[in-house]
Amino acid sequence: MTAPLPPAAALRRIAFLLERAREPTHRVAAFRTAAAVVDTIGPDELDRRIRTRTLTDLRGIGPKTGAAIVQAHAGEVPEYLARLQDAYAELVPLADDVAEFRAALRGDLHMHSDWSDGGSSIREMAEAAVALGHEYMALTDHSPRLTVANGLTAERLERQLDVVAGLNEELAPFRILTGIECDIHLDGSLDQTDELLGRLDVVVASVHSDLRADSAAMTERMLTAVADPHTDVLGHCTGRLLVPREQREGRRQRPRPESTFDAEAVFGACVEHGTAVEINSRPERLDPPLRLLALAVELGCHVAIDTDAHAPGQLDWQGDGCERAVECGVPLERVVNSWSAEELLDRWLR
Repeated sequence: MTAPLPPAAALRRIAFLLERAREPTHRVAAFRTAAAVVDTIGPDELDRRIRTRTLTDLRGIGPKTGAAIVQAHAGEVPEYLARLQDAYAELVPLADDVAEFRAALRGDLHMHSDWSDGGSSIREMAEAAVALGHEYMALTDHSPRLTVANGLTAERLERQLDVVAGLNEELAPFRILTGIECDIHLDGSLDQTDELLGRLDVVVASVHSDLRADSAAMTERMLTAVADPHTDVLGHCTGRLLVPREQREGRRQRPRPESTFDAEAVFGACVEHGTAVEINSRPERLDPPLRLLALAVELGCHVAIDTDAHAPGQLDWQGDGCERAVECGVPLERVVNSWSAEELLDRWLR
């Protein structure tokens, strides 16, 4: 029997076991959605909701997920999770493998601060990473084209580099790697100047627009970006959203399907050009899907297991990515953020 977990972690464990057991997608999504809701409310509000029996008034939490939250909040193993563990006992030992895998990670190569669309300062994100035992983090705020996410102009990025340099002096030996999540334009070019990209430690290149393009166009766009010598990591490659999510200023994004592209060609190019495929651990993304991650492993890709965190507490999501890595047989030596910062910079980053 698994030890008690915090409510959101218990919900994600349930979703993980349901997914491994090939249960219906809607059932898995229900628990992932509820976990995402719990992540957005503080412990005091959660306690109040439980006391006043208004937990299920929150959109995304129903009777089954609500019962699991209440039991986990009380320090118990939710009955639903206990039943799953009894029914799928052969899947439970995987949790120990995941814990070992996560313990081997030394940093996180994709996160955001309040300089773009994150909710916390760079210092707060760094201190949270230190508290988790990380040796480094990459600060990857958005590039200028993504105005909805308050993307950084070249001038703002220059100022951020000075701030990071100062924080690195204060926080040593912990290291903040300079970086960017760079939007991939329709022609595959990257959304920042070559000069600035060349000064950064980490460039995560991601598609954020025209996600419903036909497969041929999307493939060509991604191949061009992967081949760019500045690109270190291909971010959330399918762009899918499994559950709704809240954005800045009250905007709400609806779920969306995967973008279509020639995955064999794109992952092959990642191997050729030394670009890591990101395992995006955000609960609403979990990107790439398992079948594509398995293909990336088969083709020999390196991976980066990242949180895409926008707040300190979201750095805990890295375990979700580790579950997927273990599920698909990712060799630990191919996980670039299991390396030290020095090895990462020498072997992978440019």
